[in-house]
Amino acid sequence: MIPLRPSLLRRPREALVCTQCLFGPRSVRPEAIRGFLSSSKRRTGTADDQSPSVFHKSYFSANRFNDGSNTKGGFLSSLAPSNSKSKPTASSSSDAYTNQVNSSATASSAAIATEATAEELPHRRRKRLKEEKDAIAQPEQSLPLDASAQLSNFSSTLPTTSLRRRLAAYLALTKPRLSFLIVLTTTSAYGMYPISSLLTLDPAMTPLPTLSTSTLTFIYLTAGTFLSCCSANTLNMMFEPKFDALMSRTRNRPIVRGLVSRRGALLFAIGTAVAGLSLLYVGTNPTTTALSAANIFLYAFVYTPLKRMHVINTWVGAVVGGIPPLMGWIAAAGQTATMGHDTWRDMLFSEQSIGGWLLGGILFAWQFPHFNALSHLIRDEYKAAGYRMLCWVNPARSARVALRYSILMFPISIGLWWVNVVGSGFLVGSTVANGWLVHKAYYFWQHQGANGTARGLFWASIWQLPILLVGGLVTKKGLWDGVWRNIFGQADEEDDEYLYYEDEEEFEDKKAKVQDAASSRAQSIRTSTLSTA
Repeated sequence: MIPLRPSLLRRPREALVCTQCLFGPRSVRPEAIRGFLSSSKRRTGTADDQSPSVFHKSYFSANRFNDGSNTKGGFLSSLAPSNSKSKPTASSSSDAYTNQVNSSATASSAAIATEATAEELPHRRRKRLKEEKDAIAQPEQSLPLDASAQLSNFSSTLPTTSLRRRLAAYLALTKPRLSFLIVLTTTSAYGMYPISSLLTLDPAMTPLPTLSTSTLTFIYLTAGTFLSCCSANTLNMMFEPKFDALMSRTRNRPIVRGLVSRRGALLFAIGTAVAGLSLLYVGTNPTTTALSAANIFLYAFVYTPLKRMHVINTWVGAVVGGIPPLMGWIAAAGQTATMGHDTWRDMLFSEQSIGGWLLGGILFAWQFPHFNALSHLIRDEYKAAGYRMLCWVNPARSARVALRYSILMFPISIGLWWVNVVGSGFLVGSTVANGWLVHKAYYFWQHQGANGTARGLFWASIWQLPILLVGGLVTKKGLWDGVWRNIFGQADEEDDEYLYYEDEEEFEDKKAKVQDAASSRAQSIRTSTLSTA
């Protein structure tokens, strides 16, 4: 064995080349070696500054795809000319080699980008397409001015000393449309309360006319509820004028525009609260009055400041909306309550109160599709004003909540029929109305409020609630029994249990209880009338 020369062991680094350069095609070997040597000298500082840079990190890469080479010879073999007949000069060969390296690197980068695009995950692709679609979607149309804004505009056009100017400004404080909706829900529940057929068996059993008593209570309930709403809405406007000024929906409110002073608004709120609660206490019962006072407190002192703190404010606002139907139900229940059975526990947690809780549940569930659709249309303004609403804090959750509570309207409506508050016709009407609302809520969830789905859900909720309430009044259990008897001269089978009894003692017992209830109710009405006079 011949020993290696020491000079071979101490061979300079520049003389070491890779096997691709030594055993590749002959036409590329000198240029490749020369390029490699020049790059090595350049790294050690011995190369001429005029020579081009040919070193690239992909030179020794083992990845054929990144090298841009699919041939056996590798990267350098792919760059070698196949039919070169003349030997190129050193400078021209180096320039050609540099251009080929740069073009190959560019091609490999493009290939990697193409491969990454082709391997895009499905959920990321859907998200990208949705963002591109939302970017070119048409902007949502603005909602029309509410009644408060219209009254404020009208008030500002009148002379400063005009009485109509002041009346219009103070009426704007009450949010007339919202107050009317609350009164509608209260009186609808009052009208749906079932009255026992035993009260109509014998006129002698009712010392005072039942119709007159119900009408008087109805007037007290309506006026007291409206004045209580006026107080709550005025306090709401009084606490946040500087934030209302930041939103197009609320910047026309009377306090923001200076049509009413904050001191005047406070006096108006106190006056309407005292008047409304007094009417409810005199004309209905203490439980209804307490619920109304609790609603004023919740709306003005809990819901209003909570809007700037947490998204739970929407659920608190839904509770505020669900209390008025319960007030109407309890006001009607107080007319037939006997002495000793008219406490707040009997009114709220007895078996007869289930219908009132179901009506309150309808209003509670209705708040979410209605308000979430409305807030989505002005979500940017809510965000700019600092209100913590789901529409911008978590838009996906806002859409899910709207759909979830829209579906909840079905079992609540069926429950009213199950407890014999309404007849079978209500099932048909409520199913159609609730199905329409769920249909709009589903599109609102599917498109996340885009493509006009938020506006469609908002208007669907505006019409769906009156359909349910009026439908419940029209299909009230036993409402058409008297009409049926007058037309055909016979009683329905459902009324047999009230008209006929196998045991006379049972009938006399029922009759005595009804007489006691009517007498106690008449005495309480006389007392309240005398105290009012």
